[in-house]
Amino acid sequence: MKDSHEHPAADPAIVDEMLVRRDTFAKLLGLELVHVARGAATVRMTIRPDHFNGLGIVHGGALFTLADYAFAAACNAHGVPTVAIQASIAFLKATKSGVLTAEAKATAHGKIGQYEVRITDEAGELVAIFHGMSYEKTKR
Repeated sequence: MKDSHEHPAADPAIVDEMLVRRDTFAKLLGLELVHVARGAATVRMTIRPDHFNGLGIVHGGALFTLADYAFAAACNAHGVPTVAIQASIAFLKATKSGVLTAEAKATAHGKIGQYEVRITDEAGELVAIFHGMSYEKTKR
């Protein structure tokens, strides 16, 4: 895998255009991109009633999307279009209110990257852990 120094610095303008302006699903869920850097990102979601599943807790799909959005910001921050090729999530704690924070960090860089995203609640308790693998696309 490539050394992280081979990637250019994070480009917030690229992430802003790709994720903040064009990701309508993230807007629908109320996701807020708080911080982005090369290989890292932080996203928040204030829990709303429309995030609940039939049991009255935050839907697993909402948690997955929160983590996936942070993952996307972290792996696209260096300016090379990058997509997910694999992702999984472990749900560790049910939650019903407050603000959730997803923090993504690269664990390996290169054409294929690996990322971990930790979702925590306002008390700092771990709600879910997401693992994703990314693939840097090349121009055709």
